[in-house]
Formats: sequence, structure tokens, C-alpha cells
Amino acid sequence: MRFIKIKRKTILKLTMIAVFLVVLGTVSTSFGMQNYYKLDFATGLVTASKLNVRSGPGLGHKVVATVNKGEYIRVFAGVGDWYIVQVEGDYVGAVSKKYVKAIYPGATGSGNTSTGGTTNNQQTTQTTTTLTADEQEVFNLINQQRASNGLAALKVDSEVQRVARIKAQDMVNNNYFSHTSPTYGSPFDMLKSFKISYRTAGENIAGNSSNSAAVNAWMNSSGHRANILNGNFTHTGIGVVNGSKYGKIYVQMFIGK
Repeated sequence: MRFIKIKRKTILKLTMIAVFLVVLGTVSTSFGMQNYYKLDFATGLVTASKLNVRSGPGLGHKVVATVNKGEYIRVFAGVGDWYIVQVEGDYVGAVSKKYVKAIYPGATGSGNTSTGGTTNNQQTTQTTTTLTADEQEVFNLINQQRASNGLAALKVDSEVQRVARIKAQDMVNNNYFSHTSPTYGSPFDMLKSFKISYRTAGENIAGNSSNSAAVNAWMNSSGHRANILNGNFTHTGIGVVNGSKYGKIYVQMFIGK
């Protein structure tokens, strides 16, 4: 049953990508190229309680999926008042842009207070040169979730960051998906072997092709969500490595100092 489910999902994914290409072709013919435009962000946060994803940019198009408030979606381009997006499940379609908040690279917090804005700007400057683009996006999305729940932003610890990358690469190299590494043992053993001290620690892992989908999956799992929203954790390290059957392997390590 699992193989059949995956096979049908793959077929649906290919179908939706084909629909996406047809949509862009139709828009350029019917509305003119001025209505198809590039965006300066790639991730959006859903603000409506339920947002319909349609097969084309307009209410007359069929609903192919729905996403809930607070979920992140991948945004490819704009068409008039619509965005062409990818949502969890690898559905590709169009959504009304008035229900999507743009998440810009480097924006780690909501910016509702002057103190939080200053802290987040400083943290972004500190971490931009140490994280890859994928790692930076995951870091931003995680701190968006913490800010939405009234928690302080996590800071990147350079040593924990190094260990998270090593663990992610180890998972790809040795083709496993587990908190226990055949090379380094448990996350706590690994932190100890790299001489990292902490009061409390935790780890989230994921396999996904999309940064936003990986964070969504964590937030929809009680154990992973608890790590993300744990007020005792103060620092983090995030490793994102291309490879494996999932597309990318994600490792986020948390510590409290």
C-alpha cells in the first residue's frame, strides 16, 4: 500500500507541474507578460484560516489543495493578484496573494517591537556568512515560529552548527535516517565527543525536498514542535545536505546554555 501511495503521489506531482507550465503559458497569452512577474522572496506564510490552491490564477479554476493558517509555502512567481506556489504534498497551483505574507531572507522575527527587531537584525548579520542559503531559510522559519509563540529567537552556536552539518552529511553518506548515528552514537554522545557543553539539548531531523515543508512537518509533529518551542533552548545549529531519496536531509540541534 505504501508503494502504491507513493506512485500515485509521483504521478500527481508530475501532473501538477505540467499544469503549472500550462498556467504560465496561458497567462502570457491571455494577460500579457506584464502580469507575470518575478518576486524578491521565495517563501510565504499563509494568513487565511483556510487557503485554496487553484489550478490557475482565478476563482474559476479548480481547487487542487488547501493549506492552513500559519503554514509556509514555496512561491515561484506572481500573476496579477495571484502567486504561483508549491505546497506540502508537492502540489503546484495558484493562490490569492492577499492571503500570503512574504517572508524575506534574513527576516527572523515579526518586527512588532523595537527590541525584537534590533535583536533579530543583529542575529541575521551575525549568521548570514556562516549559514548556507538553505540553512539560513530554515533558521529564519524556526525563529518565525518562536516569535509567533512569544519566545526569544534562537542564536546560532558555531560549534553546534558544525556538528549539525557533520550529522546531516553522515546520514547521507551512510544512508540512514535516525537520531542514532552508526558513527557518532546519540545526539548527546555526539555533542559530548565534540566537547560541547550544555544544560539541556535536543535534535530534530527531517528528509524533504523543501525547506518550508520540512519546518511545516516539524511543527505538525508534537515532539518536534516541542523542541522548536522549548523556551529552555537558547542556541542552535542547522545542517542541510543535498542527497538521499528525500532530496535533502535536515538536522537541527538545540542546546540551552
